Amino acid sequence: MAIRTMGPSGQCDNEPGAAEVALPELLAPAGGLDQMLAAIAAGADAIYAGLGGFNARVSAHGFTDDEFLRGCAVAHAHGVRVYVTLNVFVFDDELADAVALGAHAHELGADALIVADAGLACALRAAIPAVEIHLSTQAGVHSEGAVRLAADELGVERVTTARELAVDEIAALCATGVPIEVFCHGAICIGYSGACEFSALRRGRSAMRGDCTQPCRLAYDLVDEAGESVVSVEGDRLLCPRDYLGIAHLPELVGAGVASLKIEGRMKNPDYVFNVVRVWRRALDMLRDGAWDAAAVSALERELGRSFNRGFTDAYLRGRSGAELMSFERAINQGVRVGHLVTVGHEEVTVELDAAVAAGDTLEIRFYPGADARPDVPKRWPQVPCPVDAAAGERVVVHCKRKVDAGCEVYLIRSAGVLEQTATALEHMRVEADAVVPVARAVEILPFEDAVAVGDVPEAVLAEPTEKGASARMVFAWQLMDADPCGERDLSHATVVLDEVCRAADASRTRSLMWRAGRVVCRNLGQVAMARELGVAFDVAAPVFCANRVTLAWLRGLGAGRVYLPAELVADDAERVAELAACPGVLGPVDADRPELMVCEHCLLTVEGACATDATGQVRCRDCSRRQQTRFLVERDGTRLPVVIDACGRTRIFLS
Repeated sequence: MAIRTMGPSGQCDNEPGAAEVALPELLAPAGGLDQMLAAIAAGADAIYAGLGGFNARVSAHGFTDDEFLRGCAVAHAHGVRVYVTLNVFVFDDELADAVALGAHAHELGADALIVADAGLACALRAAIPAVEIHLSTQAGVHSEGAVRLAADELGVERVTTARELAVDEIAALCATGVPIEVFCHGAICIGYSGACEFSALRRGRSAMRGDCTQPCRLAYDLVDEAGESVVSVEGDRLLCPRDYLGIAHLPELVGAGVASLKIEGRMKNPDYVFNVVRVWRRALDMLRDGAWDAAAVSALERELGRSFNRGFTDAYLRGRSGAELMSFERAINQGVRVGHLVTVGHEEVTVELDAAVAAGDTLEIRFYPGADARPDVPKRWPQVPCPVDAAAGERVVVHCKRKVDAGCEVYLIRSAGVLEQTATALEHMRVEADAVVPVARAVEILPFEDAVAVGDVPEAVLAEPTEKGASARMVFAWQLMDADPCGERDLSHATVVLDEVCRAADASRTRSLMWRAGRVVCRNLGQVAMARELGVAFDVAAPVFCANRVTLAWLRGLGAGRVYLPAELVADDAERVAELAACPGVLGPVDADRPELMVCEHCLLTVEGACATDATGQVRCRDCSRRQQTRFLVERDGTRLPVVIDACGRTRIFLS
């Protein structure tokens, strides 16, 4: 399918000879066979799924071999590709099993493998030369340099970028010529993917191993040095973002040249997959046919709201990351608004609708006590069944025992129609899947152990600069933004630990630090690419994640000197990484004195109120007085976690 070149408004350019632009692939999630069949029925172009334990959603239901084989056969019959996620970081003793699983997935019908671990990517390429490899968002790609390095040095055929990027940043990555996959819909991790050790260090379960406990969805307080709460927003889900909603930006994303639009949701039910995929399919078809307009976008967004969501945001795509990104009040399904209460009687209420509802829908009435209510009057969100079909503009009477008031908003949080349509589609697709006589491919696995070697590291590479005979001091780049705002400090006798994030706006500052530092520690593939380009000595540390000797060899091959192990490996997996840790130049965590749990683009201080602006109306994080004050994020058990906001407005949360 193709569309004509589009102007800024998203309307098609109908001038004769206008170039045609291919629509991006629509990539759907599947946590099991029913989800896969639902995605196919809804019009997905490709599906990504986990198989076995080496994926970032280990608690997803998953597939038996027979289910996956049949699912792939049905997908291929409909022209749909299938990708298998192997997007966790693996230890030396797991590499052979992970490669075998990749080969097995390929044998059962997988068209590509999604990988985060550089060592695993190298091993897969050596063992299965013909396999197609996509780089996961867990690898933390934020810049053009990182994209090119991944394509040139890892040989990946596609790169999935960070969710935090704005449309213009995405366009710049697409301009590299490397196929770029971007998230377009679904849940957001508030921390940068691949740069979050919160779950591992506080709960003993690693997001990098597919076992995240989702600390960002829990309740917290933010307090000052005296322990007094400074939160002024309604709610206590201080780290919980809304869900990603990029559909209004579809013309821009297509114009940017993205290769694939990825829907999040391998933990979601089949009805979620079916509804979200079919709406996005409809949107792409409308764009292709020149039927795109603002009214269409509004209708599509309402349809998407009929499936699970925590509220929606397009803040990242617009280059924003403030309070509009967040769902402070609740971390559960928000649904979509369908009306408000006009009268309240005895155990029944009358709803005036501004959107259609159907018999069997579940409605939620949102009651908030008024300003004059007693302090002990609670919020109430009773959920009630809709008794009849009704159109926008009509009124319906609904049974409700709990006390609510006229004026309360009413939301649809479970659509009977979506469930029924999904069930009908699945009934047909299961018949097709049951009729398949699947045949597995023959896949040869070549030995990969000799394809890489750690090798010796020259002493000159390991040597650090010294300052008057003492060990070189180590400083963090995010601290230098305040300590050295004009970039004038002599850093020739220091090792500068660069930021975990390396986006376009960070490039100039990062280059300056590389030129001035005696040595740098790169924490992002984009920084590695930059250091190689500039010819400066560099080490690497997490989120450039090293858990096996093949990754170590790859980093050595790029020119890295010292390799710092992630804090979570030293804390939880010391025995498994003992051999790796014994290699020359491999050290403990770069932030061992104060391990970092998370870094996020969102400024946590927005829970204290709106940001101050300068005379032009711009927010200037560097001049924010709140940043100079001590803040702690407080967990439910009372643990206080230090919070620091840097001059870019990024939040860092540390282990207490």
